[in-house]
Amino acid sequence: MAYTSLEACLLDLETNGQLVRIREEVDPHLEMATIHHRVYEAGGPALLFENVKGSRFRTASNVFGSLERSRFIFRDTLEQVQQLINLKNDPMSALKNPFKNIGAVLAATKALPLRNPLSKPVLFQEISIQDIPQIQHWPNDGGAFVTLPQVYSEDIDHPGIMNSNLGMYRIQLSGNEYIPNKEIGLHYQLHRGIGVHQTKANKKGVPLKVSVFVGGPPSHAVSAVMPLPEGLSEMTFAGALGGRRFRYVYRDGYAISTDADFVITGEVLPGENKPEGPFGDHLGYYSLTHAFPLMRVHKVYARKNAIWPFTVVGRPPQEDTSFGQLIHEITGSAIPKEIPGVKEVHAVDAAGVHPLLLAVGSERYTPYNPTKQPAELLTIANHILGTGQLSLAKFLFITADDNNKVTAHHEEAFFTFMLERLHTDRDIHFHTHTTIDTLDYSGTGLNTGSKVVFAAYGDPMRTLDTDLPSYLQDLSTIADCRMIMPGVAAIQTRPYANEEETAKEVDQLNARLGDRIEKEIGTPLLIWCDDAAFTAANLRNFLWVAFTRCNPSHDIHGIKAFQHHKHWGTNGPILLDARIKPHHAPAVKLDPEVVRKTDRFFTKGGCLEGII
Repeated sequence: MAYTSLEACLLDLETNGQLVRIREEVDPHLEMATIHHRVYEAGGPALLFENVKGSRFRTASNVFGSLERSRFIFRDTLEQVQQLINLKNDPMSALKNPFKNIGAVLAATKALPLRNPLSKPVLFQEISIQDIPQIQHWPNDGGAFVTLPQVYSEDIDHPGIMNSNLGMYRIQLSGNEYIPNKEIGLHYQLHRGIGVHQTKANKKGVPLKVSVFVGGPPSHAVSAVMPLPEGLSEMTFAGALGGRRFRYVYRDGYAISTDADFVITGEVLPGENKPEGPFGDHLGYYSLTHAFPLMRVHKVYARKNAIWPFTVVGRPPQEDTSFGQLIHEITGSAIPKEIPGVKEVHAVDAAGVHPLLLAVGSERYTPYNPTKQPAELLTIANHILGTGQLSLAKFLFITADDNNKVTAHHEEAFFTFMLERLHTDRDIHFHTHTTIDTLDYSGTGLNTGSKVVFAAYGDPMRTLDTDLPSYLQDLSTIADCRMIMPGVAAIQTRPYANEEETAKEVDQLNARLGDRIEKEIGTPLLIWCDDAAFTAANLRNFLWVAFTRCNPSHDIHGIKAFQHHKHWGTNGPILLDARIKPHHAPAVKLDPEVVRKTDRFFTKGGCLEGII
């Protein structure tokens, strides 16, 4: 269905039993986000808040709360867009199967943006930043944030909508040192297209004009987060996915999405930054206060009866998980076409996406050699770590399977396959003093840390333990120790103090374990954590604790470890120190009092009764 507005989509969801209206007044300070969080956790419907305290505008959330709902929203265009992506990767297939690909051709006719000066719904009224619902999501957030923005900028050397960038970079509306209604914070991270645009504007010493679109047809929000193949613009993708051309005009030199519910226009001046944050982010921790670009507000527009969409990010899974699932469904074939030898790449949502990549590749370099060891896999790993946002990965586990039975999307089975084949003395490769995700505070500074590649290939070299090995059961210095999955155990000792104390503890563990561990270790991975029971409780906890709290170069140790010609390896288990460190950001937690206040919506007679 080609929705002309966000409201049209919400009415369609309501008609099909996938939306609940909340008519009681709701406070945008924590309460609204808490309701959203509880409904999402329960797998509940989209929400339309009709009475927002302090604002005349309605808000909507959980619109993309499940992959099934996203499929429903794009039910008439999803298959055509998948074909369009495939044709971009393999244009010859259009010639070979012209009738099979007719849907992609039809989708492409909706892709070209439409300059539409006669249709200007969003220009219905001018408002102020303070009129927008001031939604604070987590208790320690620095103010109100926009969490579903479509941030638009153009290349100053090649202006025009076809050379533009549309990205979802969070916007801070209030708090900190921002002058109310005149300044807002623009947070963007590494490998974002807007950075290229700002760099060019800075070199010329001129402001970068930025437009922030909020709402509009749901395809517009999805297009802002899509990792599109080179040469496909976000605007053309929005039209193809939405089944309706992206409509726009220019006003005061700013591009305006005429179908948006709200548009904020403004300038980013060279060298102007202000503190932005904290903000409870999608790794499950707060991203802390740092200097980020400042946007001077020019004008704010809203359509008649506008609806402000928002989402809540935090420890995965959250609504942005569904975005990731939809992206994979649409572009699943793109990465294998872009990186030779790759069969699958899976950014693990439970670990916060960027901290952990699992990949399945090929091993074709030396078929004549009876010795099976990683070769092509290492080339592929370097390609992955040099490709777009994949380059933000901190841990990359990559393997090859001659029988094509392993998949990167079944995490436990994948780790079992890897650990059965991993040569801990050969297959671990570090990248030090490099970039990591801006939101990852396990490193040595903002955007700064290390990476590690685990590349395993060949026949199984060990049988993994399913029960706790005896040498861990009777070790007095371990407060608690539990199996997480075959071959992986959680060990709990004292809390982290500093690097010096950690080195002493590793030496003590080596002294007590080194002589007791057989060469073919059945538990090759030990997760050193603060709470073994929590870490081992389920796969989700293991992935979150292990890979969000570890900086590989500093926090990977080994029992019987060695260095030889600058290569690090270990003849015993890998010891991954995932304890909380003093420099880590705090984890996000709901306010218990706000949770109690929102119980009224879920108890008998409440509009959300029976959802949780």
